[in-house]
Amino acid sequence: MVDIYHLNCVKIVSPYSDNVSGHCMLLKENDSMALVDTGIGLLDTCYPDERIGQELVEMVGYRFDKKLTAIQQIKSLGFNPENVQDCIISHLDNDHIGGLPDFPKATVHVGYEEYENYLSGNPRYLKTPLLHEPVIKSYAKSNDQWFGFEARKVYTSLHTEILLIPLFGHTLGHCGVAIKHSDSWIFYAADAYYLRDELDNSDHPINQLAEARADDNEMRIATLDRIRKLISSHPEIRFFGYHDIDEFKLFAKNN
Repeated sequence: MVDIYHLNCVKIVSPYSDNVSGHCMLLKENDSMALVDTGIGLLDTCYPDERIGQELVEMVGYRFDKKLTAIQQIKSLGFNPENVQDCIISHLDNDHIGGLPDFPKATVHVGYEEYENYLSGNPRYLKTPLLHEPVIKSYAKSNDQWFGFEARKVYTSLHTEILLIPLFGHTLGHCGVAIKHSDSWIFYAADAYYLRDELDNSDHPINQLAEARADDNEMRIATLDRIRKLISSHPEIRFFGYHDIDEFKLFAKNN
């Protein structure tokens, strides 16, 4: 069975919170490991202006700490980062993939539409995280279903069942990740919402930021509604997003 470690690989200070997280997962089976999103990378912490740009750093509110990077946390757990063979990516915004260069041999798994959006020249994406030219495997539309959602099976070095779940809107190819763990599911909704409060309060102030950052806001809202229905119908599914520090704390207790 896979061991799952919850890692906070980002710190952002914003008007909505002085401690916004970047909730990644390390999946480990024996000596093989995979990351679900990577957070900010070691190079980003050393050269933020060169790799991210001062304007974006200040606008987002990044706070850099080498100890938060996935590679340093993996070392702190006593594992060898070179055993990270796969990185399953929800979408290609920098705060989710800045750490990819720290795992240059890892295959990058991403939704087809997201990679096409990246290649289209969409200005939201930075080029620096992929300059090391990793192997990229993209996953196109599937007829498979997961609790009423389209599901795209991800093929990694692990035996664990991992699915990309299209949750379009935040970006045109944004996906969640569903992981079979024991006899239940963990559902990572990435940036489909920023704070869990959004699920209960459609008028939450952070919706203004979510709308501004969405490639397609109508799709984003529709995706949120589908997530609400999933959670209501299937309370047995454990779920979380990327940026809610309170969610992260709940899951990290089990590390």
